[in-house]
Amino acid sequence: MFIKSKKIDHTALDALVNAGVNRHLAKFYSARGIKHIDDATLLIEKIIPPEALTNNTLMASILADAILQKHKILIIGDYDTDGATSTAVGVRALKMMGAEVDYLVPNRFEFGYGLTPEIVDLAKEKNPKIIITVDNGIASVEGVNQANQYGIDVLVTDHHLPGETLPHAKCIVNPNQHGCSFPSKYLCGVGVIFYVMLALRAELRKRDYFKDNIEPNLMQLIDLVALGTVADLVPLDRNNRTLVEYGIRRIRSGQANPGIRALMALTKKNPSQFHTSDLAFSIAPRLNAAGRLDDMTLGIQCLLSESYEDARFIASSLEALNLKRRSIESEMKDGASIQLHDLNCEAQFSIALYDSTWHQGVIGIIASRIKDKYHRPVIVFAKSEEGILKGSGRSIQSLHLRDALDLISKKDPSILITFGGHAMAAGLTIKEKDFDRFVHFFEETVQGLITSEDLELTIEVDDALNFSEVTYEDVEHINSQVWGQGFPLPIFEGEFEVVEQRILADKHLKLNLLLQNKVFEAIYFNHSEHLPRKIKAIYQVDSNEFNGNKKIQIQLRMLT
Repeated sequence: MFIKSKKIDHTALDALVNAGVNRHLAKFYSARGIKHIDDATLLIEKIIPPEALTNNTLMASILADAILQKHKILIIGDYDTDGATSTAVGVRALKMMGAEVDYLVPNRFEFGYGLTPEIVDLAKEKNPKIIITVDNGIASVEGVNQANQYGIDVLVTDHHLPGETLPHAKCIVNPNQHGCSFPSKYLCGVGVIFYVMLALRAELRKRDYFKDNIEPNLMQLIDLVALGTVADLVPLDRNNRTLVEYGIRRIRSGQANPGIRALMALTKKNPSQFHTSDLAFSIAPRLNAAGRLDDMTLGIQCLLSESYEDARFIASSLEALNLKRRSIESEMKDGASIQLHDLNCEAQFSIALYDSTWHQGVIGIIASRIKDKYHRPVIVFAKSEEGILKGSGRSIQSLHLRDALDLISKKDPSILITFGGHAMAAGLTIKEKDFDRFVHFFEETVQGLITSEDLELTIEVDDALNFSEVTYEDVEHINSQVWGQGFPLPIFEGEFEVVEQRILADKHLKLNLLLQNKVFEAIYFNHSEHLPRKIKAIYQVDSNEFNGNKKIQIQLRMLT
Protein backbone atom coordinates (compact mmCIF):
# COMPACT_ATOMS: atom_id res chain seq x y z
CA MET A 1 0.00 0.00 0.00
CA PHE A 2 1.28 3.42 -0.95
CA ILE A 3 -0.29 6.55 0.56
CA LYS A 4 0.18 9.95 -0.98
CA SER A 5 -1.32 13.35 -0.32
CA LYS A 6 -3.49 15.10 -2.85
CA LYS A 7 -1.92 18.28 -4.14
CA ILE A 8 -3.79 21.49 -3.39
CA ASP A 9 -3.84 24.17 -6.07
CA HIS A 10 -3.48 27.20 -3.80
CA THR A 11 -4.32 29.68 -6.58
CA ALA A 12 -7.57 27.82 -7.20
CA LEU A 13 -8.17 27.55 -3.45
CA ASP A 14 -7.90 31.33 -3.00
CA ALA A 15 -10.13 31.97 -6.01
CA LEU A 16 -12.83 29.64 -4.68
CA VAL A 17 -12.70 31.12 -1.16
CA ASN A 18 -12.87 34.66 -2.58
CA ALA A 19 -15.95 33.56 -4.55
CA GLY A 20 -17.67 32.49 -1.33
CA VAL A 21 -16.95 28.75 -1.15
CA ASN A 22 -16.47 27.32 2.35
CA ARG A 23 -12.69 27.25 2.91
CA HIS A 24 -12.56 23.58 3.91
CA LEU A 25 -14.64 22.57 0.90
CA ALA A 26 -12.58 24.83 -1.38
CA LYS A 27 -9.47 22.94 -0.30
CA PHE A 28 -10.99 19.61 -1.35
CA TYR A 29 -12.33 21.06 -4.61
CA SER A 30 -8.96 22.52 -5.56
CA ALA A 31 -7.33 19.12 -4.96
CA ARG A 32 -9.81 17.61 -7.45
CA GLY A 33 -9.08 19.95 -10.32
CA ILE A 34 -11.72 22.60 -9.73
CA LYS A 35 -10.12 25.96 -10.41
CA HIS A 36 -13.01 28.40 -10.70
CA ILE A 37 -16.40 29.00 -9.09
CA ASP A 38 -18.09 28.17 -12.42
CA ASP A 39 -16.62 24.65 -12.19
CA ALA A 40 -18.02 24.27 -8.68
CA THR A 41 -21.46 25.70 -9.45
CA LEU A 42 -23.70 22.93 -10.77
CA LEU A 43 -26.58 24.38 -12.82
CA ILE A 44 -28.91 22.16 -14.81
CA GLU A 45 -29.20 24.78 -17.55
CA LYS A 46 -25.46 24.41 -18.12
CA ILE A 47 -25.38 20.68 -18.84
CA ILE A 48 -24.10 19.72 -22.28
CA PRO A 49 -27.02 20.36 -24.68
CA PRO A 50 -28.93 17.31 -25.99
CA GLU A 51 -28.22 18.18 -29.63
CA ALA A 52 -24.48 17.69 -28.97
CA LEU A 53 -25.06 13.94 -28.60
CA THR A 54 -24.57 12.31 -32.01
CA ASN A 55 -27.82 11.10 -33.64
CA ASN A 56 -29.91 12.41 -30.74
CA THR A 57 -31.98 14.80 -32.87
CA LEU A 58 -32.46 12.05 -35.46
CA MET A 59 -33.69 9.62 -32.83
CA ALA A 60 -35.97 12.31 -31.41
CA SER A 61 -37.49 12.83 -34.86
CA ILE A 62 -38.10 9.07 -35.30
CA LEU A 63 -39.77 8.88 -31.89
CA ALA A 64 -41.86 11.99 -32.53
CA ASP A 65 -43.16 10.38 -35.75
CA ALA A 66 -43.96 7.22 -33.79
CA ILE A 67 -45.94 9.14 -31.19
CA LEU A 68 -47.92 11.06 -33.82
CA GLN A 69 -48.61 7.86 -35.77
CA LYS A 70 -49.52 6.02 -32.54
CA HIS A 71 -46.97 3.27 -33.12
CA LYS A 72 -46.28 0.94 -30.22
CA ILE A 73 -42.85 1.36 -28.62
CA LEU A 74 -41.20 -1.37 -26.55
CA ILE A 75 -38.25 -0.64 -24.26
CA ILE A 76 -35.75 -3.46 -23.69
CA GLY A 77 -33.83 -2.85 -20.46
CA ASP A 78 -31.06 -4.41 -18.41
CA TYR A 79 -31.13 -6.16 -15.06
CA ASP A 80 -29.00 -3.78 -12.95
CA THR A 81 -29.87 -0.44 -11.34
CA ASP A 82 -28.75 1.54 -14.36
CA GLY A 83 -30.92 -0.65 -16.57
CA ALA A 84 -33.90 -0.40 -14.20
CA THR A 85 -33.71 3.39 -13.90
CA SER A 86 -33.15 3.68 -17.68
CA THR A 87 -36.29 1.66 -18.33
CA ALA A 88 -38.30 3.66 -15.80
CA VAL A 89 -37.16 7.00 -17.26
CA GLY A 90 -37.95 5.86 -20.79
CA VAL A 91 -41.41 4.50 -19.92
CA ARG A 92 -42.38 7.46 -17.73
CA ALA A 93 -41.13 10.12 -20.16
CA LEU A 94 -42.72 8.53 -23.22
CA LYS A 95 -46.04 8.15 -21.42
CA MET A 96 -45.84 11.81 -20.39
CA MET A 97 -45.54 12.63 -24.09
CA GLY A 98 -48.49 10.50 -25.12
CA ALA A 99 -46.68 7.46 -26.50
CA GLU A 100 -48.00 3.92 -26.42
CA VAL A 101 -45.12 2.26 -24.59
CA ASP A 102 -44.35 -0.99 -22.80
CA TYR A 103 -41.15 -2.59 -21.53
CA LEU A 104 -39.40 -5.90 -21.28
CA VAL A 105 -36.31 -6.77 -19.26
CA PRO A 106 -34.38 -10.00 -19.83
CA ASN A 107 -34.20 -12.45 -16.97
CA ARG A 108 -30.44 -12.95 -16.64
CA PHE A 109 -30.81 -16.66 -15.94
CA GLU A 110 -32.98 -17.41 -18.99
CA PHE A 111 -31.81 -14.94 -21.62
CA GLY A 112 -28.58 -13.32 -20.50
CA TYR A 113 -27.65 -9.75 -21.30
CA GLY A 114 -28.83 -7.50 -24.10
CA LEU A 115 -31.08 -7.65 -27.14
CA THR A 116 -30.55 -11.29 -28.06
CA PRO A 117 -32.53 -13.03 -30.83
CA GLU A 118 -34.42 -14.89 -28.08
CA ILE A 119 -35.48 -11.61 -26.48
CA VAL A 120 -36.55 -10.28 -29.88
CA ASP A 121 -38.76 -13.35 -30.30
CA LEU A 122 -40.32 -12.60 -26.92
CA ALA A 123 -40.67 -8.92 -27.78
CA LYS A 124 -42.44 -9.75 -31.07
CA GLU A 125 -45.35 -11.16 -29.07
CA LYS A 126 -46.06 -7.60 -27.84
CA ASN A 127 -46.36 -6.35 -31.45
CA PRO A 128 -44.10 -3.29 -31.25
CA LYS A 129 -43.28 -1.12 -34.24
CA ILE A 130 -40.16 0.19 -32.49
CA ILE A 131 -37.79 -1.34 -29.95
CA ILE A 132 -35.64 1.01 -27.85
CA THR A 133 -32.73 -0.58 -26.04
CA VAL A 134 -31.60 1.15 -22.85
CA ASP A 135 -28.23 0.46 -21.23
CA ASN A 136 -27.60 -2.25 -23.83
CA GLY A 137 -27.75 -2.89 -27.55
CA ILE A 138 -24.41 -1.65 -28.88
CA ALA A 139 -23.19 -5.26 -29.16
CA SER A 140 -26.54 -6.80 -30.16
CA VAL A 141 -25.74 -7.46 -33.82
CA GLU A 142 -27.73 -10.69 -34.10
CA GLY A 143 -30.68 -9.41 -32.09
CA VAL A 144 -31.04 -6.29 -34.23
CA ASN A 145 -30.85 -8.41 -37.39
CA GLN A 146 -33.64 -10.58 -36.02
CA ALA A 147 -35.80 -7.52 -35.28
CA ASN A 148 -35.14 -6.16 -38.78
CA GLN A 149 -36.37 -9.45 -40.26
CA TYR A 150 -39.60 -9.02 -38.29
CA GLY A 151 -40.01 -5.46 -39.58
CA ILE A 152 -39.33 -3.95 -36.13
CA ASP A 153 -37.19 -0.81 -36.08
CA VAL A 154 -34.51 -0.79 -33.37
CA LEU A 155 -33.26 2.37 -31.68
CA VAL A 156 -30.14 1.67 -29.62
CA THR A 157 -29.39 3.83 -26.59
CA ASP A 158 -26.31 2.62 -24.75
CA HIS A 159 -23.06 3.79 -23.17
CA HIS A 160 -20.93 0.65 -23.34
CA LEU A 161 -17.96 0.48 -25.67
CA PRO A 162 -18.78 -0.70 -29.20
CA GLY A 163 -17.15 -3.72 -30.78
CA GLU A 164 -15.70 -3.85 -34.28
CA THR A 165 -19.15 -4.42 -35.80
CA LEU A 166 -22.10 -2.18 -35.01
CA PRO A 167 -25.67 -3.48 -35.13
CA HIS A 168 -27.75 -2.41 -38.16
CA ALA A 169 -30.12 -0.36 -36.03
CA LYS A 170 -32.28 2.44 -37.42
CA CYS A 171 -30.47 4.84 -35.07
CA ILE A 172 -27.78 4.58 -32.39
CA VAL A 173 -27.21 7.08 -29.58
CA ASN A 174 -24.11 6.29 -27.55
CA PRO A 175 -21.51 8.84 -26.43
CA ASN A 176 -18.85 6.13 -26.86
CA GLN A 177 -19.67 5.19 -30.43
CA HIS A 178 -17.01 6.00 -32.99
CA GLY A 179 -17.31 9.53 -34.32
CA CYS A 180 -19.42 10.89 -31.47
CA SER A 181 -18.01 14.25 -30.35
CA PHE A 182 -20.11 14.54 -27.19
CA PRO A 183 -17.74 16.17 -24.66
CA SER A 184 -18.58 13.74 -21.84
CA LYS A 185 -18.03 10.05 -22.49
CA TYR A 186 -19.29 9.18 -19.03
CA LEU A 187 -23.07 9.26 -19.39
CA CYS A 188 -24.46 5.97 -18.15
CA GLY A 189 -27.49 4.24 -19.64
CA VAL A 190 -30.05 6.32 -17.75
CA GLY A 191 -28.15 9.50 -18.65
CA VAL A 192 -28.33 8.60 -22.35
CA ILE A 193 -32.07 7.87 -22.39
CA PHE A 194 -32.70 11.04 -20.36
CA TYR A 195 -30.84 12.99 -23.05
CA VAL A 196 -32.93 11.28 -25.74
CA MET A 197 -36.11 12.30 -23.92
CA LEU A 198 -34.89 15.91 -23.66
CA ALA A 199 -34.32 15.93 -27.42
CA LEU A 200 -37.72 14.31 -28.05
CA ARG A 201 -39.49 16.98 -26.02
CA ALA A 202 -37.64 19.69 -27.99
CA GLU A 203 -38.66 18.01 -31.26
CA LEU A 204 -42.32 17.84 -30.19
CA ARG A 205 -42.15 21.53 -29.22
CA LYS A 206 -40.96 22.35 -32.74
CA ARG A 207 -43.97 20.48 -34.10
CA ASP A 208 -46.35 22.45 -31.81
CA TYR A 209 -47.40 19.15 -30.24
CA PHE A 210 -47.84 20.76 -26.83
CA LYS A 211 -50.47 23.21 -28.02
CA ASP A 212 -52.98 20.43 -27.48
CA ASN A 213 -51.01 18.26 -25.05
CA ILE A 214 -49.48 18.91 -21.64
CA GLU A 215 -45.74 19.50 -21.87
CA PRO A 216 -43.95 17.20 -19.42
CA ASN A 217 -41.57 18.39 -16.75
CA LEU A 218 -38.72 15.93 -17.25
CA MET A 219 -37.04 17.16 -14.08
CA GLN A 220 -39.57 14.97 -12.30
CA LEU A 221 -37.36 12.07 -13.43
CA ILE A 222 -34.00 13.49 -12.37
CA ASP A 223 -33.84 11.47 -9.13
CA LEU A 224 -33.98 8.29 -11.23
CA VAL A 225 -31.13 9.66 -13.35
CA ALA A 226 -29.10 10.37 -10.21
CA LEU A 227 -29.68 6.87 -8.83
CA GLY A 228 -28.60 5.11 -12.02
CA THR A 229 -25.57 7.37 -12.49
CA VAL A 230 -24.24 6.80 -8.97
CA ALA A 231 -25.02 3.08 -8.98
CA ASP A 232 -23.25 2.43 -12.29
CA LEU A 233 -19.97 3.91 -10.98
CA VAL A 234 -19.39 6.10 -14.04
CA PRO A 235 -16.92 8.94 -13.41
CA LEU A 236 -18.63 11.99 -11.97
CA ASP A 237 -17.44 14.69 -14.34
CA ARG A 238 -19.15 18.06 -14.13
CA ASN A 239 -22.04 16.99 -16.37
CA ASN A 240 -22.79 13.87 -14.33
CA ARG A 241 -22.31 15.72 -11.04
CA THR A 242 -24.93 18.22 -12.17
CA LEU A 243 -27.45 15.48 -12.97
CA VAL A 244 -26.78 13.84 -9.60
CA GLU A 245 -26.93 17.16 -7.71
CA TYR A 246 -30.43 17.91 -8.99
CA GLY A 247 -31.56 14.35 -8.34
CA ILE A 248 -30.34 14.54 -4.75
CA ARG A 249 -32.08 17.90 -4.32
CA ARG A 250 -35.36 16.33 -5.43
CA ILE A 251 -34.91 13.47 -2.97
CA ARG A 252 -34.07 15.83 -0.09
CA SER A 253 -37.11 17.97 -0.85
CA GLY A 254 -39.41 14.96 -0.33
CA GLN A 255 -40.47 14.87 -4.02
CA ALA A 256 -38.68 11.67 -4.98
CA ASN A 257 -40.15 8.96 -7.14
CA PRO A 258 -42.51 6.80 -4.99
CA GLY A 259 -40.29 3.76 -5.53
CA ILE A 260 -37.18 5.58 -4.37
CA ARG A 261 -39.07 6.91 -1.34
CA ALA A 262 -40.24 3.40 -0.45
CA LEU A 263 -36.69 2.05 -0.70
CA MET A 264 -35.41 5.00 1.32
CA ALA A 265 -37.90 4.23 4.07
CA LEU A 266 -36.20 0.85 4.55
CA THR A 267 -32.97 2.67 5.46
CA LYS A 268 -34.75 4.70 8.18
CA LYS A 269 -32.71 7.72 7.13
CA ASN A 270 -34.13 11.23 6.98
CA PRO A 271 -34.54 12.12 3.27
CA SER A 272 -33.29 15.65 3.93
CA GLN A 273 -29.91 14.16 4.95
CA PHE A 274 -29.56 11.80 2.00
CA HIS A 275 -26.13 11.72 0.31
CA THR A 276 -24.82 10.18 -2.90
CA SER A 277 -23.31 7.36 -0.82
CA ASP A 278 -26.81 6.43 0.34
CA LEU A 279 -27.86 5.93 -3.28
CA ALA A 280 -24.83 3.71 -3.87
CA PHE A 281 -24.88 1.64 -0.69
CA SER A 282 -28.51 1.66 0.48
CA ILE A 283 -30.86 2.06 -2.50
CA ALA A 284 -28.99 0.44 -5.41
CA PRO A 285 -28.25 -2.89 -3.65
CA ARG A 286 -31.93 -3.35 -2.84
CA LEU A 287 -32.89 -2.74 -6.47
CA ASN A 288 -30.05 -4.87 -7.80
CA ALA A 289 -31.17 -7.78 -5.64
CA ALA A 290 -34.16 -8.26 -7.96
CA GLY A 291 -31.96 -8.66 -11.02
CA ARG A 292 -29.40 -10.77 -9.19
CA LEU A 293 -31.74 -13.34 -7.69
CA ASP A 294 -35.06 -13.11 -9.50
CA ASP A 295 -36.24 -10.72 -12.21
CA MET A 296 -35.53 -6.98 -12.45
CA THR A 297 -39.15 -6.52 -13.54
CA LEU A 298 -39.89 -6.30 -9.81
CA GLY A 299 -37.43 -3.43 -9.38
CA ILE A 300 -38.79 -1.60 -12.43
CA GLN A 301 -42.34 -2.03 -11.14
CA CYS A 302 -41.22 -0.37 -7.92
CA LEU A 303 -39.83 2.62 -9.85
CA LEU A 304 -42.93 2.83 -12.05
CA SER A 305 -45.37 2.75 -9.10
CA GLU A 306 -47.71 5.73 -9.11
CA SER A 307 -48.52 5.48 -5.41
CA TYR A 308 -46.28 5.23 -2.38
CA GLU A 309 -48.38 2.38 -0.97
CA ASP A 310 -47.91 0.26 -4.10
CA ALA A 311 -44.19 1.02 -4.10
CA ARG A 312 -43.86 0.16 -0.41
CA PHE A 313 -45.43 -3.25 -0.98
CA ILE A 314 -42.93 -4.01 -3.79
CA ALA A 315 -40.04 -2.57 -1.78
CA SER A 316 -40.72 -5.08 1.00
CA SER A 317 -40.24 -7.90 -1.55
CA LEU A 318 -37.01 -6.28 -2.74
CA GLU A 319 -35.80 -6.09 0.85
CA ALA A 320 -36.44 -9.81 1.32
CA LEU A 321 -34.47 -10.55 -1.85
CA ASN A 322 -31.63 -8.33 -0.67
CA LEU A 323 -31.42 -10.19 2.65
CA LYS A 324 -31.29 -13.46 0.73
CA ARG A 325 -28.58 -12.01 -1.53
CA ARG A 326 -26.49 -11.10 1.53
CA SER A 327 -26.75 -14.64 2.82
CA ILE A 328 -25.71 -16.12 -0.53
CA GLU A 329 -22.87 -13.62 -0.79
CA SER A 330 -21.61 -14.57 2.66
CA GLU A 331 -21.49 -18.26 1.74
CA MET A 332 -19.75 -17.51 -1.55
CA LYS A 333 -17.17 -15.30 0.18
CA ASP A 334 -16.35 -18.21 2.49
CA GLY A 335 -15.84 -20.47 -0.50
CA ALA A 336 -13.76 -17.89 -2.32
CA SER A 337 -11.58 -17.42 0.78
CA ILE A 338 -10.71 -21.12 0.75
CA GLN A 339 -9.66 -20.94 -2.90
CA LEU A 340 -7.71 -17.71 -2.36
CA HIS A 341 -5.87 -19.29 0.56
CA ASP A 342 -4.52 -21.93 -1.83
CA LEU A 343 -3.46 -19.34 -4.43
CA ASN A 344 -0.33 -17.25 -4.21
CA CYS A 345 -2.21 -14.05 -5.08
CA GLU A 346 0.79 -11.81 -4.42
CA ALA A 347 2.73 -13.61 -7.17
CA GLN A 348 -0.07 -13.16 -9.73
CA PHE A 349 -1.21 -10.17 -11.76
CA SER A 350 -4.80 -11.43 -11.96
CA ILE A 351 -7.30 -13.63 -10.16
CA ALA A 352 -9.90 -15.92 -11.74
CA LEU A 353 -12.11 -18.21 -9.64
CA TYR A 354 -14.88 -20.72 -10.32
CA ASP A 355 -17.11 -22.91 -8.20
CA SER A 356 -19.97 -24.97 -9.58
CA THR A 357 -22.16 -24.07 -6.58
CA TRP A 358 -21.86 -20.30 -6.93
CA HIS A 359 -24.85 -18.13 -7.84
CA GLN A 360 -24.35 -16.30 -11.11
CA GLY A 361 -26.33 -13.30 -9.89
CA VAL A 362 -23.83 -12.59 -7.10
CA ILE A 363 -20.47 -13.23 -8.82
CA GLY A 364 -20.02 -9.54 -9.68
CA ILE A 365 -20.18 -8.59 -6.01
CA ILE A 366 -17.65 -11.28 -5.08
CA ALA A 367 -15.33 -10.10 -7.86
CA SER A 368 -15.56 -6.56 -6.54
CA ARG A 369 -14.81 -7.60 -2.96
CA ILE A 370 -11.75 -9.63 -4.03
CA LYS A 371 -10.51 -6.81 -6.27
CA ASP A 372 -10.73 -4.38 -3.36
CA LYS A 373 -8.79 -6.73 -1.08
CA TYR A 374 -6.00 -7.79 -3.45
CA HIS A 375 -5.92 -4.84 -5.86
CA ARG A 376 -5.82 -7.04 -8.94
CA PRO A 377 -8.18 -7.56 -11.89
CA VAL A 378 -10.61 -10.29 -10.87
CA ILE A 379 -13.06 -12.46 -12.78
CA VAL A 380 -15.41 -14.80 -10.92
CA PHE A 381 -17.31 -17.53 -12.76
CA ALA A 382 -20.48 -19.47 -12.07
CA LYS A 383 -22.23 -22.19 -14.06
CA SER A 384 -24.70 -20.65 -16.51
CA GLU A 385 -25.95 -23.75 -18.29
CA GLU A 386 -24.59 -27.21 -18.96
CA GLY A 387 -20.98 -26.84 -20.04
CA ILE A 388 -21.09 -23.03 -20.03
CA LEU A 389 -19.65 -20.61 -17.46
CA LYS A 390 -20.67 -17.01 -17.00
CA GLY A 391 -18.02 -14.63 -15.66
CA SER A 392 -18.21 -11.20 -14.09
CA GLY A 393 -15.05 -9.12 -13.80
CA ARG A 394 -13.88 -6.04 -11.95
CA SER A 395 -10.66 -4.19 -12.65
CA ILE A 396 -8.18 -1.73 -11.21
CA GLN A 397 -7.48 1.73 -12.58
CA SER A 398 -4.46 0.70 -14.67
CA LEU A 399 -6.16 -2.11 -16.62
CA HIS A 400 -8.99 -1.63 -19.13
CA LEU A 401 -10.84 -4.89 -18.61
CA ARG A 402 -12.88 -4.98 -21.81
CA ASP A 403 -9.77 -4.23 -23.87
CA ALA A 404 -7.96 -7.06 -22.08
CA LEU A 405 -10.76 -9.47 -22.98
CA ASP A 406 -10.67 -8.22 -26.56
CA LEU A 407 -6.94 -9.06 -26.70
CA ILE A 408 -7.65 -12.55 -25.38
CA SER A 409 -10.29 -13.06 -28.06
CA LYS A 410 -7.74 -12.08 -30.70
CA LYS A 411 -5.11 -14.46 -29.32
CA ASP A 412 -7.58 -17.33 -29.42
CA PRO A 413 -10.93 -16.58 -31.10
CA SER A 414 -12.40 -19.83 -29.75
CA ILE A 415 -11.99 -19.13 -26.04
CA LEU A 416 -14.59 -16.40 -25.43
CA ILE A 417 -18.15 -17.14 -26.47
CA THR A 418 -19.33 -13.61 -25.63
CA PHE A 419 -17.87 -10.63 -23.83
CA GLY A 420 -18.58 -6.95 -23.27
CA GLY A 421 -18.38 -4.12 -20.79
CA HIS A 422 -16.05 -1.22 -20.10
CA ALA A 423 -12.82 -0.31 -18.36
CA MET A 424 -13.68 -1.24 -14.79
CA ALA A 425 -16.26 -4.00 -15.25
CA ALA A 426 -17.03 -6.62 -17.84
CA GLY A 427 -18.97 -9.81 -18.43
CA LEU A 428 -18.13 -12.89 -20.46
CA THR A 429 -19.06 -16.49 -21.15
CA ILE A 430 -16.71 -19.42 -21.76
CA LYS A 431 -16.97 -23.19 -22.02
CA GLU A 432 -16.47 -24.95 -18.70
CA LYS A 433 -13.71 -27.10 -20.21
CA ASP A 434 -11.81 -23.91 -21.19
CA PHE A 435 -11.62 -22.46 -17.67
CA ASP A 436 -7.98 -23.40 -17.01
CA ARG A 437 -6.97 -22.21 -20.47
CA PHE A 438 -8.75 -18.90 -19.87
CA VAL A 439 -6.98 -18.45 -16.52
CA HIS A 440 -3.65 -18.82 -18.35
CA PHE A 441 -4.59 -16.37 -21.11
CA PHE A 442 -5.99 -13.85 -18.63
CA GLU A 443 -2.84 -13.86 -16.52
CA GLU A 444 -0.59 -13.67 -19.58
CA THR A 445 -2.59 -10.78 -21.05
CA VAL A 446 -2.72 -8.77 -17.84
CA GLN A 447 1.02 -9.22 -17.33
CA GLY A 448 1.54 -7.80 -20.80
CA LEU A 449 -0.60 -4.72 -20.11
CA ILE A 450 0.44 -3.56 -16.62
CA THR A 451 3.48 -3.58 -14.37
CA SER A 452 4.01 -4.84 -10.84
CA GLU A 453 3.93 -1.20 -9.68
CA ASP A 454 0.35 -0.98 -10.94
CA LEU A 455 -0.58 -3.72 -8.47
CA GLU A 456 0.52 -1.57 -5.54
CA LEU A 457 -2.59 -0.01 -4.02
CA THR A 458 -2.21 3.76 -3.98
CA ILE A 459 -4.48 5.76 -1.71
CA GLU A 460 -4.66 9.50 -2.11
CA VAL A 461 -5.56 11.29 1.11
CA ASP A 462 -6.62 14.87 1.66
CA ASP A 463 -5.01 17.47 3.84
CA ALA A 464 -6.36 16.72 7.32
CA LEU A 465 -9.05 18.89 8.84
CA ASN A 466 -8.12 21.05 11.82
CA PHE A 467 -10.85 20.15 14.29
CA SER A 468 -10.28 23.27 16.34
CA GLU A 469 -11.64 25.18 13.32
CA VAL A 470 -14.18 22.71 11.87
CA THR A 471 -17.81 22.73 13.00
CA TYR A 472 -20.52 20.12 12.69
CA GLU A 473 -22.12 22.36 10.05
CA ASP A 474 -18.88 22.39 8.05
CA VAL A 475 -18.76 18.61 7.99
CA GLU A 476 -22.44 18.38 7.09
CA HIS A 477 -21.92 20.86 4.24
CA ILE A 478 -18.88 19.01 2.90
CA ASN A 479 -20.58 15.61 2.97
CA SER A 480 -23.73 16.96 1.32
CA GLN A 481 -21.83 17.63 -1.92
CA VAL A 482 -21.83 15.23 -4.86
CA TRP A 483 -18.97 12.76 -4.35
CA GLY A 484 -18.34 9.47 -6.06
CA GLN A 485 -16.42 7.73 -8.82
CA GLY A 486 -13.70 10.02 -10.16
CA PHE A 487 -14.60 12.73 -7.65
CA PRO A 488 -14.01 10.97 -4.34
CA LEU A 489 -15.28 11.86 -0.91
CA PRO A 490 -12.47 13.43 1.18
CA ILE A 491 -10.51 10.85 3.18
CA PHE A 492 -7.63 11.37 5.59
CA GLU A 493 -4.81 9.56 7.33
CA GLY A 494 -4.36 10.01 11.07
CA GLU A 495 -2.93 8.56 14.27
CA PHE A 496 -5.45 7.77 17.00
CA GLU A 497 -5.47 6.65 20.58
CA VAL A 498 -8.24 4.13 21.23
CA VAL A 499 -10.03 5.29 24.36
CA GLU A 500 -12.89 2.79 24.32
CA GLN A 501 -14.16 0.06 21.98
CA ARG A 502 -16.93 -2.52 21.80
CA ILE A 503 -18.32 -4.86 19.15
CA LEU A 504 -21.76 -4.15 17.64
CA ALA A 505 -23.97 -6.86 16.11
CA ASP A 506 -21.01 -9.26 16.09
CA LYS A 507 -19.45 -7.51 13.07
CA HIS A 508 -18.82 -3.77 13.63
CA LEU A 509 -16.51 -1.95 16.02
CA LYS A 510 -17.84 1.04 17.96
CA LEU A 511 -15.08 3.24 19.38
CA ASN A 512 -14.10 6.43 21.12
CA LEU A 513 -10.92 7.81 19.56
CA LEU A 514 -8.58 10.58 20.63
CA LEU A 515 -7.50 12.78 17.71
CA GLN A 516 -6.03 16.29 17.90
CA ASN A 517 -6.69 16.33 21.65
CA LYS A 518 -10.40 15.67 21.10
CA VAL A 519 -12.38 12.49 21.70
CA PHE A 520 -14.65 11.45 18.83
CA GLU A 521 -17.19 8.70 18.51
CA ALA A 522 -16.13 6.35 15.71
CA ILE A 523 -17.29 3.30 13.80
CA TYR A 524 -15.29 0.66 11.94
CA PHE A 525 -17.77 -1.27 9.77
CA ASN A 526 -17.26 -4.98 9.12
CA HIS A 527 -14.38 -5.21 11.58
CA SER A 528 -15.01 -7.29 14.69
CA GLU A 529 -11.53 -7.55 16.20
CA HIS A 530 -10.37 -5.21 18.94
CA LEU A 531 -7.70 -2.68 18.03
CA PRO A 532 -4.45 -1.85 19.87
CA ARG A 533 -4.29 1.29 22.00
CA LYS A 534 -2.57 3.31 19.28
CA ILE A 535 -3.45 3.01 15.61
CA LYS A 536 -2.79 4.70 12.29
CA ALA A 537 -5.72 4.61 9.89
CA ILE A 538 -7.43 5.98 6.81
CA TYR A 539 -10.71 7.61 7.83
CA GLN A 540 -13.54 9.83 6.74
CA VAL A 541 -15.51 12.34 8.75
CA ASP A 542 -19.27 12.11 9.12
CA SER A 543 -21.93 14.29 10.68
CA ASN A 544 -24.22 12.29 12.94
CA GLU A 545 -27.50 13.46 14.47
CA PHE A 546 -29.38 11.31 16.97
CA ASN A 547 -32.25 12.49 19.19
CA GLY A 548 -31.37 16.07 18.35
CA ASN A 549 -27.75 15.59 19.44
CA LYS A 550 -25.35 16.61 16.65
CA LYS A 551 -21.83 15.23 16.63
CA ILE A 552 -18.86 14.86 14.33
CA GLN A 553 -18.14 11.16 13.92
CA ILE A 554 -15.10 9.33 12.56
CA GLN A 555 -15.54 6.40 10.20
CA LEU A 556 -12.44 4.22 9.96
CA ARG A 557 -11.82 2.82 6.47
CA MET A 558 -8.64 0.78 6.96
CA LEU A 559 -5.61 0.50 9.20
CA THR A 560 -2.23 1.49 7.74
